[in-house]
Amino acid sequence: MPPLLLSCLAYLTLALPSSALGLLWPSMQLSFHAPVGALGVMLIFGTTASVISSAATGRILSRVTAGPLLPLGTLLIALALGIESAAPSLWVFTAGTMVFGSGFGAIDSALNAHAASHFGARDVNWMHASFGLGSAVGPLLVTVLLSDGLGWRRTYGIMGAGLAALAVVFLLSRRSWPPPSRPTTSPGPAPANDAPRQPRLPPVVLATLLFTAVECGIEAAAGIWGYVFLTSGRALSPAAAGVAVAAYWAMMFVGRAVLGPVAERAGPTRVLSAAVAGIALGAVVMSVPGPGFVAVTGLMTVGLAAAPVFPLLTVTTAQRAGPATSAPTTQTTRTVSLQVAASTAGSAALPAVLGLAIGALHAGVLAPALLVLSLVMWALYALLSRSTRSPGQESLTRTRTPRSLRS
Repeated sequence: MPPLLLSCLAYLTLALPSSALGLLWPSMQLSFHAPVGALGVMLIFGTTASVISSAATGRILSRVTAGPLLPLGTLLIALALGIESAAPSLWVFTAGTMVFGSGFGAIDSALNAHAASHFGARDVNWMHASFGLGSAVGPLLVTVLLSDGLGWRRTYGIMGAGLAALAVVFLLSRRSWPPPSRPTTSPGPAPANDAPRQPRLPPVVLATLLFTAVECGIEAAAGIWGYVFLTSGRALSPAAAGVAVAAYWAMMFVGRAVLGPVAERAGPTRVLSAAVAGIALGAVVMSVPGPGFVAVTGLMTVGLAAAPVFPLLTVTTAQRAGPATSAPTTQTTRTVSLQVAASTAGSAALPAVLGLAIGALHAGVLAPALLVLSLVMWALYALLSRSTRSPGQESLTRTRTPRSLRS
């Protein structure tokens, strides 16, 4: 089975339990006699485990491919769902979320690192679009299972069994992945002991991580708080707001499916620049006072523009991975792993902060907050563009990845 198909299958299936927690939490809350806010505390532990796992996977990938990590991570997630389905208390369930985060972080980092070296802009967008498709299917699947009389425990158990079977499929396909690139050594003299060392994280990489955290935070916050913003802030009916939020996630899928091929023809850098500007434009439209459809238009614009940003950032990582070294592929892999960790942290931290702001002030604060964050993101991207621009760079970004490397 080709690595691209395996990557899409992995993201599609991993999105199912990830998108189901919000629907199942009310039933869990009653089972554990926990307050509503306990979900946020629980997710902190899972997010922390995912961030640590993503960062650590970058070092492992210099010696192995995504092949053995994919079944291992999937098995961890299946184990986590089994623990959660039988959890007698909220603390045991929280332990399960940490196991889930560890497995998900390893898979997410491994797949993105492989995509950065072997996939073109179109393929990496399709990979991330698969996660969006799974996020849309997950709530529908859970709704069907719950309507058939299955509780949240049996629902988690069924998903865990399905992922355990998928881990076997990934195990049998582990040899489909190309071997890791070996660093080439230059014949030049070894550096003197007193020579200045290159920083572990060059400033451009730090800026990349900040950019990633802010962009993914905007993307997550718009989806999480969009319903509250449209109903309480713009007086839309619950039904209309629900459809609008569903359309927002659909735009994420459409944007990745459509803009990926565009990026292969026009160049990832050009599409990435337009997408960054589009997020700011959408936030401006959301902030404009007016009828609800204006805010919905802005929300859709944010979703469409944000869709290709992280995939294209992954494709262009090699341009920002720091100065040339004896092992550039290793440096790119580690940078991608740190980007995945930053995206996880940003997706959790910024929505949490904006949630506190909405609770303390008003739901309408979401739009101006997203506008401020989009301007910060724009400034970080301008810094990245100046730091990575080099002669002939655009011609390099427009070169399509050979099909042999994509399969």
